[in-house]
Amino acid sequence: MTDRSEKSIPSPARTAAVLAVSPLPADRLRLREILSQRNWKLHEASDCREALALLHGQSIPVLLCGRDHADGDWKDLLNATARLPSPPNLIVFSRLADDSLWAEVLNMGGFDVLVTPFEPEEVLRVTFAAWNRWECDFCAAPPKKPMRRAAELNPAADVVTGPCRAVGASA
Repeated sequence: MTDRSEKSIPSPARTAAVLAVSPLPADRLRLREILSQRNWKLHEASDCREALALLHGQSIPVLLCGRDHADGDWKDLLNATARLPSPPNLIVFSRLADDSLWAEVLNMGGFDVLVTPFEPEEVLRVTFAAWNRWECDFCAAPPKKPMRRAAELNPAADVVTGPCRAVGASA
């Protein structure tokens, strides 16, 4: 059952893929229960190898990943997915989530951290934010006209003014 606060969290306008990676079936089941109420298509993997096989076969914007796995951890997945054309935003989840894990995840390029047991509202909020960021990074329409440098607008100008200066311009 969805409460009123969960209803206020937006969801994608179209079905969006999420990959949940956890050796614990209970984690994957709970995420399936939470995300199935919205426009999320949940893919599931029990380890890093299985997750990478799924990620190499399709574009998945959000990766919900347990902290540790028998064949690696969230850092291994983060490093492996960085080589993909459109790497997913990685959200780490752990029962032992604390400020040091959160700082480490963010500093290494992950998106966020969730605490288990999962709070539905937080899962939906963070998953939507990660998906929205991925959409902005990889699915934004290109600008209609390329931006022009000042020198192209005025060929007589030999430097670009403002905070960015042309090489060789005097300070």
